[in-house]
This record gives sequence, C-alpha cells and structure tokens, in this order.
Amino acid sequence: MQENRCVVLASRPQGAPAVHNFRLESRQIPPLQAGQILCRNLYISLDAGFRNWMDEGSGDNVLPAMPLNEPVMGLTLGRVEESRHQDFKAGDILMARFAWEEFTVTDAGDFISPIRQADYPLNYYLGVLGDTGLSAYFGLTDHGQVTPGETVLVSAAAGAVGSIAGQIAKLHGARTVGISSGEEKCRRLISELGYDAAVDRTAADLALAMADACPQGIDVYFDNVGGPILETVLDQINEDARILLCGSVATYNQQQPEPGPNNLFQLTTKHAHMHGFMTHLNLDRYDEARATMARWISEGHLVVHEHRLQGIENTGQAFCDLFAGINFGKTIVEL
Repeated sequence: MQENRCVVLASRPQGAPAVHNFRLESRQIPPLQAGQILCRNLYISLDAGFRNWMDEGSGDNVLPAMPLNEPVMGLTLGRVEESRHQDFKAGDILMARFAWEEFTVTDAGDFISPIRQADYPLNYYLGVLGDTGLSAYFGLTDHGQVTPGETVLVSAAAGAVGSIAGQIAKLHGARTVGISSGEEKCRRLISELGYDAAVDRTAADLALAMADACPQGIDVYFDNVGGPILETVLDQINEDARILLCGSVATYNQQQPEPGPNNLFQLTTKHAHMHGFMTHLNLDRYDEARATMARWISEGHLVVHEHRLQGIENTGQAFCDLFAGINFGKTIVEL
C-alpha cells in the first residue's frame, strides 16, 4: 500500500498556533471501498478560520472540534486518482474540505466543489476562485450591495479575502480603504491592490487615522478580524451602513472571551445593518461566481497575490505565518 504523509494536530494551541502543535506522520492509504474516491491533494489552503475548531469542545453547528492525533481539517485542491463513486471519475479536479494530507479517501459526503473547467492555474481555485475569493464576492455583491461613490473599509486588507474584497469594491465604483499592519503593507495596499487609502492598525490613534482615511464616513465595512477594530468602525459609520462579518481572526486565539463593542446603539441611530455570512452555504452558486471572477481576471481587473510554501512538512509553519502577519494575499502549500 502507498504511504500517505499527513499533518496531525499534536496538541491544542494555547493562544496563537505554534509549529509544535502539528506533527508530520506517514500512514497507509486504506483500500478503496464501494462509494469512495481516492484524491491526490495538490495544494493545501491555509485559512485562519480553521483555528476556531482546534480547541477542545469547539465544535458547533458548522464543524466538529478537531480530534488530537488526527489529520488537521482544511481546504484542499486535488485530483481524483481512483473512484468507486458514481458521481466522480479519475481525473476530476476537486476543491474540498479534506485534511492536511497528501491523499484523501472519502465517501464524498463532506463539502466538495468540483472544478468543471480549469482555465486558470489550479492554485487559483483555492484563492481568488476558491472560498476566499468567493467570500469577497458574495459578501460585497449579495450583502454589501456596494454602489458607486460609497466608502468601503476592509480589515485584514492584505490577507487572502481582504486583498480581493478591496478590488471587487473598486469594480463597483467605491472608494476603498484597507486596514493592515505596518507602513510597508499599507503602501502595498495602495500601490499593488489599488486601494485609495490605507490605515495602519498599529497607529497610536486608530480612530483618528481611520477618520483621516474615511473623511466622508464609512458606508460598508468588510470585517475579517472582529475585536476592538469593529468598535472603532461603528463610531464612524454613515446612515444605512452595512457591516459584513466574514471572519474574526483577532479572536480565534483568545482563551477568554473579549468584551463586545459597547457602541452597538450606533446600528440603531444610523439604521445600519450588521450581517454575518458563510460562503459555503452558496455552493450552488459557485459556478456563477467563478465565471464572473474569471472574467474580471481575464480583463485585468483582479490582481492575485500569493504566499506559497513547498512541501507538506511546511504546512504547520504556513498556518502559523497567518497569525504572525507574514503573508500578503492567499497562503497555500504546494505538495
């Protein structure tokens, strides 16, 4: 039997994840049973949101808590090697919620999005044409309903979702402002991603820096981080503002809950809307969204940035890099 290298959850992170929380193992690939497929994973997507299910007892109505000493759950892009399932054949390309492993044997009962026509590099289907890019697409088009001339503020603007969200808002005619860490990343938001302005979240006076960058107030806030920044934003929203809750990376590592914003009454006085959304619930619309995003790429309207590592042995490091702020754009591991 062929060996399958995988990265298991060796210990539960205490705060930010560390490399020692993950361990590389070799396991045997089990024989394929009726109704199963064998998929060779080509790329692994590193997504900060999966930190949410690494704690004991963290399971919810979305996903179960990850068990110790088992392969870490994540999104992958791979090719079907062998199939005993009526809906799949050898050679099919799948973006799926499998695990940090070189091969996956599954009954295809979990989240799977077939790539029916791969016109772009396969890694794109984990990034700009995968769940991260589609999060930006569905968030801004369905829920943000951005109109020309509005101010759209995006947190974690240099990350996988944020780097695409700002560009989509720009395509809708908005004035775009990105929040990131440090002068260098803020400069790149403007020069490489087309943001109109940038806010350094480490500024001594974040509220003042935000007000300077958004002199007309904030119409749409695409929130990838949660935490105290949301409270600062709420004090500067306009009437009928839309707050889009996509992620909460600022809270994933907290061992004690942080107090919520104390100014939620702003939503009432500004008759604003705060709305959370989960991209995978739009699975039946992935083909439609990908077609639009692909057209924007071919027309030169979307720039794709990627932080890539090579080899499954570097997957734990790549995940930790997310929380250290090392990446600019989408983080993946090529197997």
